[in-house]
Amino acid sequence: MEPNEQQETPPAAAPTPAPSPAAGPANATGLEAQIWNELRQCYDPEIPLNIVDLGLVYEAQFKDGAVTVKMTLTSPGCHLGGQIAGSVQERILSLEEVEEANVELVWDPPWHPGLISPDGRRRLGLDQT
Repeated sequence: MEPNEQQETPPAAAPTPAPSPAAGPANATGLEAQIWNELRQCYDPEIPLNIVDLGLVYEAQFKDGAVTVKMTLTSPGCHLGGQIAGSVQERILSLEEVEEANVELVWDPPWHPGLISPDGRRRLGLDQT
């Protein structure tokens, strides 16, 4: 490459759409189901809908006594992120089998209203025809 030549930047790949997390895994049983049930007890204080139906939880994994939750917020500037993450951690730690709970806030893919579950959309009055 010549000294003044700029390398062409490839176009940015479209963000990978989040899995449809709203219901949690359809075949969740035992501890996995308990984890998702605890997540459904956590709410964004500004929206009357739990974080699972709101589509904020992208993943919840359990391994060797530890749960890692990957989630997002409705906006990167959400001032309640710490409160919501703290609530998630507290609820997960309430499970007897869980020794450690980690909440990872992620911004890719970004949240959008299309991630709200059908039931959540109904409860928020978003799909009225």
